[in-house]
Amino acid sequence: MFSSRMNGIQLSGLRKMFELVRSDSVNLGLGEPDFQPPPEAVEAVEEAMRMGFNKYGPTNGIPPLREEISKRLKIYWKDVTPENVVVTSSGSEALFSGFLTFMDQGQKALVPDPGFVLYRPHSQLTGGSHTDYTLAIENSFRPDPDEMERLIDEKTRLIVMNSPSNPTGGMVTRQDRDDIVDVAREHDLVIISDEVYDTMVYPGNSHHSFLGSYEKTMMVNSFSKIFSMTGWRMGYVAASDEMISKISLAHYHMVACPPTPIQYGALAALRKSGDYVNRMVSEFERRRDHITGRLNEIPGFHAISPPGTFYSFPSYDLGDGETRIRSVDLAMELARGGLICSPGTTFGEKGEYHLRFSFVNSMEEIGKGMDILQSISGRFSA
Repeated sequence: MFSSRMNGIQLSGLRKMFELVRSDSVNLGLGEPDFQPPPEAVEAVEEAMRMGFNKYGPTNGIPPLREEISKRLKIYWKDVTPENVVVTSSGSEALFSGFLTFMDQGQKALVPDPGFVLYRPHSQLTGGSHTDYTLAIENSFRPDPDEMERLIDEKTRLIVMNSPSNPTGGMVTRQDRDDIVDVAREHDLVIISDEVYDTMVYPGNSHHSFLGSYEKTMMVNSFSKIFSMTGWRMGYVAASDEMISKISLAHYHMVACPPTPIQYGALAALRKSGDYVNRMVSEFERRRDHITGRLNEIPGFHAISPPGTFYSFPSYDLGDGETRIRSVDLAMELARGGLICSPGTTFGEKGEYHLRFSFVNSMEEIGKGMDILQSISGRFSA
């Protein structure tokens, strides 16, 4: 009765954690900022609805929004125009449009492990499969271009990049990016570059976009994180003229067009929100430093300070040999104790013996969560 493409497709393991949420739980599992969207954006959506902008809009998005996005992207690609931009109904839809456009039956995508939960299912749902490349804490969660080169075979079609990374918070250096571009160019591969955290970068670090550095790059981006609009479901794609025309077709046959009034909110956020993003990043920097310090004080835990995003992905060593506790079991124990986080294996096999904490809660709540972690992890001998 069901198509073979659905075999093995499951909801994210994060949902199991949420089922254990109590009213007094500290929730450091959810990947969304605890801010509200800029008030200018909220007002713009309300005004658009009152003015009657509630009908179908252009497939690729309203022209002023595409224009504003292209202005934003010129720091990465000086030749980008509004014609290189498609506005999508979320970053997730943007990703799936890319997989639909570039993956064929039996082909492979190189995806990060640990990596965002949608990359592997999207590979399968579009008729292909995936090969995992490693993001290791010992390498600051940066990819190894030499490993990527070794993993490529005749079926490999594309490389998925995600910098800054969910779940690790890691980022590629300029040299990493250039080396990965060389690998992609040598093997004539497409790069789908997920850059939804491109402005969520902490002082002393720089974002190095793949857009503009390689002609076969599709950049995926979103308004969800940088403007706290996760429920608005608004994203976009940028790519070369040749690529964007096909991506637009895939996008059209999924959603016809992005939601019209929400686009006016995104437009207002880009034009009028002032230092909103900088203020949010400054607050997350305080929380990052706090949670990193607390984690490294807990016996058995090791955390590096993430250069971007609002995630910490510490490793841990609790238990001994066969009794070493796995990330799913540890996360469940923590959930029962009142702390919600994400087991590392939610994001791939190499996420084992890691947990993901989203520091999108108050300093006080983060402190409570770390107290719970210290208490419960102390039950397991290191």
